[in-house]
Amino acid sequence: MRAAVVNTPEATPVCADFPDPERRPGHKPLRLVGAGLHHVVRGLASGRHYGSDQAYPLVPGVDAVARTDDGRLVYTGLARSPWGTMAEWLVTPFEVELPAGADPLAVAAGMNPALSGWMPLITRRKEVGAPGTVLVLGATGMSGSLAVRAALSLGAQRVIAAGRDHESLERLRGLGAVTVPLTGATPDAGTAALGAAVAEAQPELVLDFVWGPVAEAAFAALGSVRVDDDSAPIDYVQIGSLAGGEAVLPASLLRSRRIRVSGSGKGSVSKEQMIAELPEVLARFAAGTFEAPYTAYPLSRVGEAWAHQGRTRAVIVPD
Repeated sequence: MRAAVVNTPEATPVCADFPDPERRPGHKPLRLVGAGLHHVVRGLASGRHYGSDQAYPLVPGVDAVARTDDGRLVYTGLARSPWGTMAEWLVTPFEVELPAGADPLAVAAGMNPALSGWMPLITRRKEVGAPGTVLVLGATGMSGSLAVRAALSLGAQRVIAAGRDHESLERLRGLGAVTVPLTGATPDAGTAALGAAVAEAQPELVLDFVWGPVAEAAFAALGSVRVDDDSAPIDYVQIGSLAGGEAVLPASLLRSRRIRVSGSGKGSVSKEQMIAELPEVLARFAAGTFEAPYTAYPLSRVGEAWAHQGRTRAVIVPD
Protein backbone atom coordinates (compact mmCIF):
# COMPACT_ATOMS: atom_id res chain seq x y z
CA MET A 1 0.00 0.00 0.00
CA ARG A 2 1.00 3.66 -0.33
CA ALA A 3 1.77 5.37 2.95
CA ALA A 4 3.68 8.20 4.57
CA VAL A 5 6.90 6.61 5.79
CA VAL A 6 9.43 7.92 8.33
CA ASN A 7 12.73 6.11 7.88
CA THR A 8 14.85 7.66 10.65
CA PRO A 9 14.35 10.04 13.61
CA GLU A 10 14.00 13.67 12.50
CA ALA A 11 13.52 12.59 8.86
CA THR A 12 10.72 14.15 6.87
CA PRO A 13 8.16 11.52 5.83
CA VAL A 14 8.07 10.40 2.21
CA CYS A 15 5.28 8.77 0.28
CA ALA A 16 6.36 5.20 -0.42
CA ASP A 17 5.21 1.59 -0.53
CA PHE A 18 4.81 -0.04 2.88
CA PRO A 19 3.55 -3.50 3.86
CA ASP A 20 -0.20 -3.77 4.40
CA PRO A 21 -1.17 -3.72 8.10
CA GLU A 22 -1.50 -7.01 9.89
CA ARG A 23 -5.06 -8.26 10.13
CA ARG A 24 -6.83 -8.39 13.51
CA PRO A 25 -9.58 -10.92 14.21
CA GLY A 26 -12.94 -9.20 13.89
CA HIS A 27 -11.53 -6.00 12.37
CA LYS A 28 -11.70 -5.49 8.62
CA PRO A 29 -9.29 -3.06 6.92
CA LEU A 30 -10.51 0.52 6.64
CA ARG A 31 -9.78 2.93 3.80
CA LEU A 32 -8.28 6.27 4.78
CA VAL A 33 -10.38 9.43 4.43
CA GLY A 34 -8.23 11.82 6.45
CA ALA A 35 -5.57 11.73 9.19
CA GLY A 36 -4.64 14.81 11.23
CA LEU A 37 -1.01 15.89 11.55
CA HIS A 38 -1.05 16.73 15.26
CA HIS A 39 1.84 17.84 17.48
CA VAL A 40 1.91 14.38 19.05
CA VAL A 41 2.30 12.80 15.60
CA ARG A 42 5.48 14.76 14.95
CA GLY A 43 6.76 13.99 18.46
CA LEU A 44 6.17 10.26 18.15
CA ALA A 45 7.68 10.08 14.66
CA SER A 46 10.84 11.90 15.75
CA GLY A 47 11.26 9.84 18.92
CA ARG A 48 10.97 12.90 21.16
CA HIS A 49 7.59 11.96 22.62
CA TYR A 50 7.63 9.77 25.73
CA GLY A 51 5.30 7.31 24.02
CA SER A 52 7.54 6.71 21.01
CA ASP A 53 8.66 3.15 20.21
CA GLN A 54 11.69 4.59 18.36
CA ALA A 55 11.47 1.76 15.83
CA TYR A 56 11.93 2.63 12.15
CA PRO A 57 10.70 2.68 9.47
CA LEU A 58 7.20 3.60 10.61
CA VAL A 59 3.96 5.09 9.34
CA PRO A 60 3.02 8.18 11.38
CA GLY A 61 -0.45 9.07 12.58
CA VAL A 62 -2.44 8.38 15.74
CA ASP A 63 -6.04 8.75 14.55
CA ALA A 64 -8.10 9.17 11.41
CA VAL A 65 -11.46 9.22 9.77
CA ALA A 66 -11.84 6.16 7.54
CA ARG A 67 -14.45 4.39 5.44
CA THR A 68 -15.63 0.86 6.14
CA ASP A 69 -16.19 -1.73 3.43
CA ASP A 70 -19.93 -1.03 3.64
CA GLY A 71 -19.43 2.72 3.12
CA ARG A 72 -19.76 4.10 6.67
CA LEU A 73 -17.53 6.94 7.87
CA VAL A 74 -15.90 6.16 11.22
CA TYR A 75 -13.46 7.80 13.58
CA THR A 76 -10.65 5.43 14.54
CA GLY A 77 -7.05 5.15 15.69
CA LEU A 78 -4.56 3.33 17.92
CA ALA A 79 -3.13 1.30 15.05
CA ARG A 80 -0.49 -1.22 16.05
CA SER A 81 3.14 -0.03 15.53
CA PRO A 82 4.84 0.36 13.08
CA TRP A 83 1.59 1.18 11.29
CA GLY A 84 0.04 4.58 11.84
CA THR A 85 -2.97 6.17 10.22
CA MET A 86 -1.33 8.04 7.31
CA ALA A 87 -1.74 5.15 4.89
CA GLU A 88 -4.22 3.94 2.31
CA TRP A 89 -5.36 1.09 4.57
CA LEU A 90 -5.80 0.93 8.35
CA VAL A 91 -6.41 -1.90 10.80
CA THR A 92 -7.47 -0.51 14.16
CA PRO A 93 -9.05 -1.77 17.39
CA PHE A 94 -12.12 0.52 17.45
CA GLU A 95 -14.52 2.39 15.18
CA VAL A 96 -17.04 5.10 16.10
CA GLU A 97 -19.44 6.13 13.36
CA LEU A 98 -19.56 9.81 12.48
CA PRO A 99 -22.92 11.50 13.11
CA ALA A 100 -24.78 13.16 10.26
CA GLY A 101 -23.52 16.64 9.54
CA ALA A 102 -19.96 16.12 10.75
CA ASP A 103 -17.26 17.23 8.30
CA PRO A 104 -14.96 14.18 8.16
CA LEU A 105 -11.80 16.24 7.60
CA ALA A 106 -12.66 18.63 10.43
CA VAL A 107 -13.07 15.58 12.66
CA ALA A 108 -9.70 14.26 11.47
CA ALA A 109 -8.12 17.63 12.23
CA GLY A 110 -9.85 18.27 15.53
CA MET A 111 -10.65 15.12 17.49
CA ASN A 112 -7.17 14.60 18.93
CA PRO A 113 -6.77 18.21 20.13
CA ALA A 114 -10.38 18.29 21.34
CA LEU A 115 -9.93 15.17 23.46
CA SER A 116 -6.86 16.63 25.18
CA GLY A 117 -9.01 19.22 26.96
CA TRP A 118 -12.24 17.25 27.04
CA MET A 119 -10.88 14.40 29.15
CA PRO A 120 -9.83 16.47 32.22
CA LEU A 121 -13.00 18.55 31.91
CA ILE A 122 -15.29 15.53 31.84
CA THR A 123 -13.33 13.86 34.64
CA ARG A 124 -13.78 16.97 36.78
CA ARG A 125 -17.50 17.14 36.01
CA LYS A 126 -18.00 13.49 36.95
CA GLU A 127 -16.13 14.00 40.24
CA VAL A 128 -17.57 17.30 41.49
CA GLY A 129 -19.91 18.71 38.85
CA ALA A 130 -19.37 21.56 36.42
CA PRO A 131 -16.49 23.83 37.51
CA GLY A 132 -17.24 27.44 38.34
CA THR A 133 -14.15 28.94 36.67
CA VAL A 134 -11.76 27.31 34.20
CA LEU A 135 -8.43 28.85 33.18
CA VAL A 136 -7.03 27.70 29.83
CA LEU A 137 -3.35 28.45 29.18
CA GLY A 138 -2.45 28.34 25.51
CA ALA A 139 -6.05 29.03 24.55
CA THR A 140 -5.25 30.33 21.06
CA GLY A 141 -3.86 27.05 19.74
CA MET A 142 -6.27 24.46 18.37
CA SER A 143 -6.24 22.31 21.50
CA GLY A 144 -6.67 25.30 23.79
CA SER A 145 -9.43 26.92 21.76
CA LEU A 146 -11.35 23.62 21.66
CA ALA A 147 -10.89 23.32 25.44
CA VAL A 148 -12.47 26.77 25.85
CA ARG A 149 -15.42 25.65 23.72
CA ALA A 150 -15.65 22.40 25.68
CA ALA A 151 -15.63 24.15 29.05
CA LEU A 152 -18.40 26.51 27.93
CA SER A 153 -20.48 23.65 26.52
CA LEU A 154 -20.09 21.65 29.75
CA GLY A 155 -21.50 24.45 31.88
CA ALA A 156 -18.49 26.32 33.30
CA GLN A 157 -19.67 29.59 34.82
CA ARG A 158 -16.56 31.46 33.71
CA VAL A 159 -13.78 30.56 31.27
CA ILE A 160 -10.54 32.53 31.23
CA ALA A 161 -8.71 32.11 27.92
CA ALA A 162 -5.03 33.09 28.02
CA GLY A 163 -2.95 33.11 24.84
CA ARG A 164 -0.74 35.06 22.46
CA ASP A 165 -2.79 35.33 19.26
CA HIS A 166 -4.98 38.43 19.53
CA GLU A 167 -7.23 37.47 16.61
CA SER A 168 -7.96 34.10 18.18
CA LEU A 169 -8.58 35.73 21.56
CA GLU A 170 -11.18 37.98 19.97
CA ARG A 171 -13.02 34.96 18.57
CA LEU A 172 -13.00 33.33 22.00
CA ARG A 173 -14.27 36.54 23.58
CA GLY A 174 -17.18 36.39 21.15
CA LEU A 175 -18.05 32.93 22.48
CA GLY A 176 -18.24 34.27 26.03
CA ALA A 177 -14.73 33.70 27.40
CA VAL A 178 -12.76 36.23 29.43
CA THR A 179 -9.56 36.75 27.44
CA VAL A 180 -6.04 37.45 28.71
CA PRO A 181 -3.28 38.35 26.24
CA LEU A 182 0.04 36.80 27.21
CA THR A 183 2.09 39.14 25.01
CA GLY A 184 3.62 42.28 26.48
CA ALA A 185 6.73 44.37 26.79
CA THR A 186 8.07 42.21 29.63
CA PRO A 187 7.41 38.71 31.00
CA ASP A 188 5.90 40.39 34.06
CA ALA A 189 3.12 41.80 31.87
CA GLY A 190 1.70 38.33 31.31
CA THR A 191 1.87 37.59 35.03
CA ALA A 192 0.09 40.84 35.84
CA ALA A 193 -2.66 40.18 33.28
CA LEU A 194 -3.18 36.66 34.59
CA GLY A 195 -3.16 37.96 38.17
CA ALA A 196 -5.89 40.48 37.41
CA ALA A 197 -8.09 37.83 35.79
CA VAL A 198 -7.52 35.29 38.56
CA ALA A 199 -8.22 37.92 41.23
CA GLU A 200 -11.76 38.35 39.88
CA ALA A 201 -12.51 34.63 40.10
CA GLN A 202 -10.07 31.99 41.29
CA PRO A 203 -10.10 29.07 38.84
CA GLU A 204 -11.13 25.67 40.10
CA LEU A 205 -9.58 24.00 37.06
CA VAL A 206 -6.49 25.03 35.08
CA LEU A 207 -5.82 23.40 31.71
CA ASP A 208 -2.21 24.08 30.71
CA PHE A 209 -1.31 23.36 27.09
CA VAL A 210 2.03 25.18 27.10
CA TRP A 211 3.94 24.79 30.43
CA GLY A 212 7.36 26.48 30.65
CA PRO A 213 7.40 30.20 31.58
CA VAL A 214 3.65 30.49 31.02
CA ALA A 215 3.06 27.95 33.77
CA GLU A 216 5.39 29.90 36.03
CA ALA A 217 3.39 33.06 35.34
CA ALA A 218 0.22 31.15 36.24
CA PHE A 219 1.76 29.87 39.48
CA ALA A 220 2.70 33.44 40.40
CA ALA A 221 -0.80 34.67 39.60
CA LEU A 222 -2.46 31.92 41.61
CA GLY A 223 -0.16 32.59 44.55
CA SER A 224 -0.79 36.32 44.55
CA VAL A 225 -4.54 36.08 45.19
CA ARG A 226 -5.84 36.19 48.76
CA VAL A 227 -7.84 33.10 49.66
CA ASP A 228 -9.78 31.94 52.69
CA ASP A 229 -10.80 28.60 54.15
CA ASP A 230 -13.90 28.52 51.94
CA SER A 231 -11.98 28.86 48.68
CA ALA A 232 -12.49 25.96 46.31
CA PRO A 233 -9.55 23.61 45.65
CA ILE A 234 -7.66 24.02 42.38
CA ASP A 235 -6.97 21.23 39.92
CA TYR A 236 -3.99 22.17 37.74
CA VAL A 237 -3.75 19.80 34.75
CA GLN A 238 -0.62 19.80 32.59
CA ILE A 239 -1.44 18.72 29.02
CA GLY A 240 1.14 20.17 26.60
CA SER A 241 4.60 21.72 26.69
CA LEU A 242 4.86 23.95 23.61
CA ALA A 243 6.39 26.78 25.68
CA GLY A 244 8.96 24.55 27.41
CA GLY A 245 9.48 21.17 29.01
CA GLU A 246 10.39 22.51 32.44
CA ALA A 247 8.70 24.87 34.90
CA VAL A 248 9.56 25.86 38.48
CA LEU A 249 6.71 25.08 40.87
CA PRO A 250 7.00 27.22 44.03
CA ALA A 251 6.81 25.35 47.31
CA SER A 252 4.89 28.25 48.82
CA LEU A 253 2.06 27.74 46.30
CA LEU A 254 1.70 24.10 47.29
CA ARG A 255 1.58 24.99 50.98
CA SER A 256 -0.69 28.02 50.72
CA ARG A 257 -3.35 26.61 48.40
CA ARG A 258 -5.44 23.48 48.17
CA ILE A 259 -3.98 22.69 44.77
CA ARG A 260 -3.50 19.40 42.95
CA VAL A 261 -1.05 19.29 40.03
CA SER A 262 -1.48 16.38 37.62
CA GLY A 263 -1.08 15.52 33.96
CA SER A 264 -3.38 14.30 31.22
CA GLY A 265 -2.15 12.38 28.20
CA LYS A 266 -1.15 9.00 26.85
CA GLY A 267 -0.59 6.81 29.88
CA SER A 268 -2.61 8.87 32.35
CA VAL A 269 -5.92 8.45 30.51
CA SER A 270 -7.01 4.92 29.62
CA LYS A 271 -8.01 3.95 26.10
CA GLU A 272 -11.36 2.76 27.44
CA GLN A 273 -12.08 6.13 29.04
CA MET A 274 -11.18 7.97 25.85
CA ILE A 275 -13.24 5.75 23.54
CA ALA A 276 -16.26 6.09 25.83
CA GLU A 277 -16.22 9.86 25.32
CA LEU A 278 -15.89 9.84 21.53
CA PRO A 279 -19.62 9.99 20.68
CA GLU A 280 -20.13 13.14 22.82
CA VAL A 281 -17.19 14.90 21.21
CA LEU A 282 -18.22 13.86 17.69
CA ALA A 283 -21.71 15.19 18.36
CA ARG A 284 -20.24 18.63 19.08
CA PHE A 285 -18.40 18.64 15.75
CA ALA A 286 -21.63 17.70 13.99
CA ALA A 287 -23.52 20.48 15.80
CA GLY A 288 -20.88 23.11 15.03
CA THR A 289 -20.01 23.65 18.70
CA PHE A 290 -16.47 22.49 17.93
CA GLU A 291 -14.58 23.79 14.91
CA ALA A 292 -11.25 22.66 13.49
CA PRO A 293 -9.98 24.53 10.41
CA TYR A 294 -7.79 22.35 8.23
CA THR A 295 -5.66 22.22 5.09
CA ALA A 296 -5.78 18.94 3.16
CA TYR A 297 -2.63 17.41 1.63
CA PRO A 298 -2.59 14.22 -0.46
CA LEU A 299 -0.26 11.42 0.63
CA SER A 300 2.10 12.28 -2.22
CA ARG A 301 2.68 15.71 -0.61
CA VAL A 302 3.23 14.54 2.95
CA GLY A 303 6.59 16.33 3.06
CA GLU A 304 4.82 19.66 2.46
CA ALA A 305 2.25 18.79 5.10
CA TRP A 306 5.03 18.10 7.62
CA ALA A 307 6.25 21.70 7.18
CA HIS A 308 2.74 23.18 7.44
CA GLN A 309 2.26 26.04 9.90
CA GLY A 310 -0.50 28.50 10.68
CA ARG A 311 -3.98 28.49 12.17
CA THR A 312 -5.16 25.41 10.25
CA ARG A 313 -4.21 21.81 10.89
CA ALA A 314 -2.70 19.70 8.11
CA VAL A 315 -4.78 16.63 7.23
CA ILE A 316 -3.40 13.83 5.08
CA VAL A 317 -5.88 12.47 2.50
CA PRO A 318 -5.56 9.78 -0.18
CA ASP A 319 -4.29 10.84 -3.63
